[in-house]
Amino acid sequence: MPSTTETTATTPATGAAESAGPAVHVLLPWAGLDVRHGPWPANVRVHIWDGHTPVDELPAETRESAELWVMPYAVPGAERLLPELTSVRAVQSLSAGVEKLLPLMPETACLYNGRGLHDAGTAEHALGLILAAQRELPRWAEDQRAGRWEPHFTRSLAGSRVAVVGYGSIGQALERRLLACEAEVVRVARRARPEEDVHPVTRLRELLPEVDIAVLVLPETPATAGLFGKDELAALPDGALVVNVGRGVTLQTGPLLEEVRAGRLRAALDVTDPEPLPGDHPLRQQSGVLITPHVAGGSGLFRPRAERLIVDQVRRYASGEPLANACPRA
Repeated sequence: MPSTTETTATTPATGAAESAGPAVHVLLPWAGLDVRHGPWPANVRVHIWDGHTPVDELPAETRESAELWVMPYAVPGAERLLPELTSVRAVQSLSAGVEKLLPLMPETACLYNGRGLHDAGTAEHALGLILAAQRELPRWAEDQRAGRWEPHFTRSLAGSRVAVVGYGSIGQALERRLLACEAEVVRVARRARPEEDVHPVTRLRELLPEVDIAVLVLPETPATAGLFGKDELAALPDGALVVNVGRGVTLQTGPLLEEVRAGRLRAALDVTDPEPLPGDHPLRQQSGVLITPHVAGGSGLFRPRAERLIVDQVRRYASGEPLANACPRA
């Protein structure tokens, strides 16, 4: 059976339905948010779809009435419901990157993203990848299993120069953690922001020879696809570490594989191209490469922060206020 419910907001003191304006129907991925975050506005009617049940099992009344849809997170193919929502006016994604959703949006609806939900989790994971690579934690784990005790000095994050390529909200969260580890940060974004000491991406190749670690925190757009390729990798000094926690297609896999095979560069990747990375892909077998399966944003921080965003957006919509995190079409 589909996971669907409908609720009517009531006055806590009397239990009777409040007098309110026209009903506003919202479609959410999780039930019980009113229990954890307080009652919904009186005019809100809540429906639930978790993304795992077939679209045709969602009641027609729900598909025809939902005005605000909060998409299920990390459910492949959830966008298949979009054409069925004939009254939708606002679509809230819980992902920060929505570049693949924008072309699917109907002209009458606006798209909103999950900016801020993944900042801490992704920054934390990027820091973990950097520390694991710099301090050779995978090697020590292998030695533990093999019963070896062969200590040696490793690289450090402290004193390293780190280029954050894609200096947005996640990049800023990462910077705070890097500075706490006594690293130096080089900020790189699409456009120069001199007042913030942010370099334009057009200067990337001239900056890379002076960094020890390059962290990619880039969205997937026509401008960023393949942006970090053979020339950028060649510009890095010997022994440099390449970290990707943005989108896999922004880093060219072939040239990266050549560099790590030669032992010149190292890599720590949460996203890859292709993705999922096939089990027999040669990148998996290379020394100096650490791979996690696109989990940077999937920490325990996500759910409570996502719930607060959903509740705030529903209340804004119900009162006719502008929603946060609007994504322009162009």
